[in-house]
Amino acid sequence: MLSFDTYISRKLPLVGLISAVFIIYPNIACLPWDIKFLEGVSCTGFYWYFVYRFFFFWGLICLLLRYNLRQLSTAQFKERFGRNFLYSLAAYAGFASISYWIHSYGIRTDFLGSTLISQFFILCSLCTLIGHISMLYSTQREKEREIERLRIENLQSRCDALANQINPHFFFNSLNGVQSLIRKKDDEKTLMYVHELSDIFRYILQSDKRGLVTLREELEFIQSFRYVMEVRFANKLVFSIQVDEAMQDELTLPVLSLLPLVENVTVHNRIDSEHKMEITIRLNEQKELVVSNPIYPKLSPPDTNGTGLRNLESRFTLLMNRQIRIECDENTFRVYLPLNKQN
Repeated sequence: MLSFDTYISRKLPLVGLISAVFIIYPNIACLPWDIKFLEGVSCTGFYWYFVYRFFFFWGLICLLLRYNLRQLSTAQFKERFGRNFLYSLAAYAGFASISYWIHSYGIRTDFLGSTLISQFFILCSLCTLIGHISMLYSTQREKEREIERLRIENLQSRCDALANQINPHFFFNSLNGVQSLIRKKDDEKTLMYVHELSDIFRYILQSDKRGLVTLREELEFIQSFRYVMEVRFANKLVFSIQVDEAMQDELTLPVLSLLPLVENVTVHNRIDSEHKMEITIRLNEQKELVVSNPIYPKLSPPDTNGTGLRNLESRFTLLMNRQIRIECDENTFRVYLPLNKQN
């Protein structure tokens, strides 16, 4: 949408034309009456004087409006009116001089009439008003842009703080996996575990500089995460990812959306030889990413306060202005993540 001053600048001839018609409307209304009592050369001269008057006002309005929009863009009302008054007075003096010269040839003019004087005063006031409105509008737009910039910075800070809460929680769980492999003295698996872990941490550490990422990036992160989880739970936790390749680059979501959901599964469920866990990730018809898992509740309630899901809900609200959905029945826990189209 065009700003007020940009619109006026682009439509300057049209605005000037409408303003000129408005200002000399008394002359237009009286034109048939005046011509009725004039004859011959005097009538022709009066007609051309009327045309000259119209184009003079049209041109003067365009010049004054351009001057107000470009040279007086930040001037206050009094200063703006003063300068417009001086230029209008100078223009009136020039117009009156030319009108006096035309009058000397016997053509009727009203260069000293009250109508002409009032028309120049109206012209001055009109240009001042349009220029002042343009300045107020530009100032308001600038304030709105500044407010929007501060709002985005505030949202980004809050998102960064929320994302940073994930890192310590995952870090300590990962160390337990390394410790377990070292005890088993499986050097090859330990090296692979550390390699995959480094990729995961690289992605996590870079997340504080990013807001939304493609679905492909999140799924590739989960693929790296798969190995770490398989080692940690001795292949008793598996992933089933059912997402069309063609859609992965078209959809976006907040960075690190899947990590807290996977961590949530391990915190709240028993995962052992009798309770093998399969985490399913798929797209539904509404283009939501559905993350689901069977429910195997632990014998004793986990020591958790639900920070992970609240964190995720907050980031979706801040970054996408959309809400996640959670469904839970006796057998399955599901989380529906809304996705945005890639711009």
